[in-house]
Amino acid sequence: MGCIGFPIHPVWEITSACNLRCKQCHAEAGKKIPDELSTDEGKKLLNEMAEIPEFRMLALAGGEPLVRPDIFELTDYARSLGFEISIATNGTLLTRAFAKRFKRMGVANLAIGLNAIDKQVHEEITQVPGSFEKTMQAIYHTLEQGMNLQINTTVMKENRTSIPALLDFASDVGAEIVLLYQLVPTGRGEVDMELSTGESQFLIELIADKQRTNRAIIEPTCWPQYWAHLVGNNGKTPRGIRLAEKFFKGCVAGSGLCYIKADGEVWPCPFVPISGGNVRQMPLPQIWYHSELFNSLRNRDNLKGKCGSCAYKGVCGGCRGRAYAHLGDYLEEDPFCFLNRVHSTTTAVP
Repeated sequence: MGCIGFPIHPVWEITSACNLRCKQCHAEAGKKIPDELSTDEGKKLLNEMAEIPEFRMLALAGGEPLVRPDIFELTDYARSLGFEISIATNGTLLTRAFAKRFKRMGVANLAIGLNAIDKQVHEEITQVPGSFEKTMQAIYHTLEQGMNLQINTTVMKENRTSIPALLDFASDVGAEIVLLYQLVPTGRGEVDMELSTGESQFLIELIADKQRTNRAIIEPTCWPQYWAHLVGNNGKTPRGIRLAEKFFKGCVAGSGLCYIKADGEVWPCPFVPISGGNVRQMPLPQIWYHSELFNSLRNRDNLKGKCGSCAYKGVCGGCRGRAYAHLGDYLEEDPFCFLNRVHSTTTAVP
């Protein structure tokens, strides 16, 4: 689960190919790159994942993973190694037959991308007419099969006012999880699509309020300040902070998450586009355990600026992707953090 990092898990972007052209796509998905890992290389990678004891859950992502012809073969092989599988898809290719097959294979979770329950807002982002209806059908195919439904949404200026209705919809249909990614300006995501600090704080407070009654687990991703907000009571001196640090780690780039690109490059997360090595040249366990990049992220004493001196460092740590996108240094302070404001009050969305 995203920035919770529980369980510690890899995400494999199995293809860069995609049938949509979403405005915010961090992977800039579209055409298949020529040097994607082959089926045999993918199975070798899965074997290496299985050598890492803490990796028991695996997320398959893209691009759009369902365009890859060997998706069922790779999924079946991963299941044979004991992995619990989550598949992140835009849903437009997820037919009832596909959902049934994934159910039979023991796939634990289908994570379907939905920008809003408003067709116009959704398709302004996907840039493909008709995508809304197909994605909604995929949601109901998933529910029909009794599978865990996860809804993935990137929150940006284009859909920020649609989030309350989206959360209500997720609760009403019985989604298990809603992952709300705060847009980080990388890939096709642009700075002018990013939420302001005030908008971010407003939504953090809205999410915390919605969680009181929402049936789904709402998890802000690239929003590690959420956990600090919950335990610290709007910026006041945190109580029980040491206990909270045992459960909530904030940003887990490189510590609770390992992101493998379609060509085998291994990143700490999809929003820190720096490689710790390539699985074609180096076994994944070696990268995971010994990469200087990954180990530097695991030590919060390496953080700089306000993040380095913040009382919430252990439960938040700031978004490393946002620090890199804006300041060019993944260890720098999160420039959009609202926790260090002198006055932390509910901020109206402009």
